[in-house]
Amino acid sequence: MNFDERIDRRDSNSAKWDLMERLYGVPKDTGIAMWVADMDFRAPDCVQEALRRMMDVGIYGYFGDDRAYLSSIVWWMRERHGWDVDPRHVFTTHGLVNGTSMCIETFTKPGDGIVLFTPVYHAFAKVIRGSGRRVVECRLFNDGGRYGMDFDSYDKQMDGSERMAILCSPHNPGGRVWTRGELREVAAFSRRHNLILVSDEIHHDLVYPGVKHTPMVHIDGIEDRLVMMSASTKTFNIAGAHVGNVIIADETLRERFAKRMLGLGMSPNAFGMHMAAAAYSPDGAIWLDELVQYLDGNRRLFDGGINSIPGLSSMPLEATYLAWVDFSGTGMSSEEFAARVAGDARVAAILGSTFGSGGEAFMRFNIGAPRHVIEEAVSRVQDAFMDLQ
Repeated sequence: MNFDERIDRRDSNSAKWDLMERLYGVPKDTGIAMWVADMDFRAPDCVQEALRRMMDVGIYGYFGDDRAYLSSIVWWMRERHGWDVDPRHVFTTHGLVNGTSMCIETFTKPGDGIVLFTPVYHAFAKVIRGSGRRVVECRLFNDGGRYGMDFDSYDKQMDGSERMAILCSPHNPGGRVWTRGELREVAAFSRRHNLILVSDEIHHDLVYPGVKHTPMVHIDGIEDRLVMMSASTKTFNIAGAHVGNVIIADETLRERFAKRMLGLGMSPNAFGMHMAAAAYSPDGAIWLDELVQYLDGNRRLFDGGINSIPGLSSMPLEATYLAWVDFSGTGMSSEEFAARVAGDARVAAILGSTFGSGGEAFMRFNIGAPRHVIEEAVSRVQDAFMDLQ
């Protein structure tokens, strides 16, 4: 795969590129889009071939037999994550934001509290509030550029109205891969406060060398309250397929979720099902290994350039292609440093406050792009903060 290929996505109905001027004031013709979490790389050939086979038939009817799709998930999780998935435990949703919303609707009631470890993926809070539930922010602590959890503090926050916790593992936007010990603490916290635990592991394939992701399902004592969520979409850059999986081993929880699925009349997106099944394959695995190596080079380039600017610090990534940059050392307000990034550097990145408490001094940058784009973006940000150097 040629990850250096220049692909112009402007005027292709790309949210990432075609909305950045409207949302961030960054000109579409000269700006660099680094906000939305999709990459500027073509999907693997095996995925393209699956779409070509659909086109050869030329009839785009309802998706039927899902055995090959489920088998691909079982194979992938066993081979890549050491996780034996029972295909009967898999529900297919229209992406994991939809899956999160369905978990909230199934397992909680309006007014219930739902715990988020913030700063964290902004869509969680949106769907919680949109469904009439309360966001309970348990703030991560920043220990020298590495996020951690303080469960003594979190315990004191609970008032008994909380019914669910959502864990982002690996963490977006901080790029942390939680250790087995940290995951045990999350499990114990969930048991102490009788919380359903939803573990969103959409970034679990995008882990850098020297670090190992542990699926939450491998932690003992959490089986009766655990909902696992995974997807092929971030891994293989097929987010527009809107296909994800909610995987529930506990029979009681599974029956409740199945009833909710039935009540909503949900059925799968055929394009997403074919694409995911093709991606979860030996050919997809080869492509992924090459991708992670390439992204590893991007993160080193980005971190080196950003960290050379006085007052800026890029949190070391253990996973994801989403860099989390701390501007607190500049002494600037969020409005001032965001204006420099968007206005002077002409780079569209997401303001950290979007991710909840603890993100106010940060911005998130998507480094899933050809290396020349990363080089240019870093150079522009350096120029935008030249007076600090």
